[in-house]
Amino acid sequence: MPGLSINISLRRGWIQSVFLWRRGGLTPSNSITLFFLAPPVYDYDYDFKNDWNKFDNEILIIYLQENILGLLVVGSLALDDIETPFDKVTDALGGSTTYISITASYFTSPIHIVGVIGEDFPKEHIKLLEDYKIDLQGMQTIEGGKTFRWGGKYHDNFNERDTLYTHLNVFEHFNPVIPESLRNSEFVLLGNIDPVLQLNVLDQMNNPEFVVCDSMNLWINIRKKELLEVMKRINILVINDSEAKMLAEESNLIKAAEWILKSGPEHLIIKKGEHGAMLFSEGRVFSAPAFPLSSLYDPTGAGDTFAGGFTGYLHKTKDLSFENMKKAVAYGSVMGSFCVEQFSTKAIEGLDKNKINQRFSDFRRLALFEDNKL
Repeated sequence: MPGLSINISLRRGWIQSVFLWRRGGLTPSNSITLFFLAPPVYDYDYDFKNDWNKFDNEILIIYLQENILGLLVVGSLALDDIETPFDKVTDALGGSTTYISITASYFTSPIHIVGVIGEDFPKEHIKLLEDYKIDLQGMQTIEGGKTFRWGGKYHDNFNERDTLYTHLNVFEHFNPVIPESLRNSEFVLLGNIDPVLQLNVLDQMNNPEFVVCDSMNLWINIRKKELLEVMKRINILVINDSEAKMLAEESNLIKAAEWILKSGPEHLIIKKGEHGAMLFSEGRVFSAPAFPLSSLYDPTGAGDTFAGGFTGYLHKTKDLSFENMKKAVAYGSVMGSFCVEQFSTKAIEGLDKNKINQRFSDFRRLALFEDNKL
């Protein structure tokens, strides 16, 4: 057998393995068996003739390893009405899943989302997600339903905001069903949704390597028992400083972090808004500043953007060491700093790696100083 060339059609990274069987020669019945994790989208060409003689006559197995198992994001997709001291916008693209997935797409692929929308969700928003190569097979569209909507107004200092309305609409009965093909995802990012739903998602997954969970004061108040169950099954919890104190019922932030780590997660990120973020692990603490900005336009989604940058970088590098998580926190902070510069997702659209890397370098210099002794 001099060789064999075939064309494999797939979305990059979604193929798990290619099996080419040779038992005493190729026949139509036993020659090639292909296993795919998703419908074909793009073409991939592989020429077997360079590898044919490297294997015996029984079996040839070729693995395409790059990002085989993707990053799964479960959360909300929304339409927002936002008012700030500078301007206001209506029907803006929002939701935790949106900010997370767009941000993570700058670092890694494939990214799969699970969420729900109504028939009123604009087609241009769907196209935007598709343009960032985000897999939408887990996005449910409810016929005749209306998309989750939120309205908010920020005060002059941006640290306070008033919720004008919350219309859950189709999100009220959201039941996250993870497609069978995504249940082996290595990384899972649970957006800020009801802990009951987060537990539901985890029950459907097949032993993910790394699970990131976001939460908020609402769930601490009304679903604390369920949230504590979630915390036993995740690798890292992401909350802000007031939520950490509320969850631990502790006024001291460091003691609150210690209590949370003893309650389940291996790691903890505490977001501190304009004062940066802190990463905690057993016996280790890292504090990152916020990137200084001369103008703040809209902080909506900044926390989700942080989570997308943090998790996207870890999925790209596959390095879950504390040292690498410090870099991930920095990338999360960098992406969050872009987010607040315009309404909705506008400031994180159209970025490029050069711009991200330049801001990362600027961010690194903020806290870089030489060792010194008195």
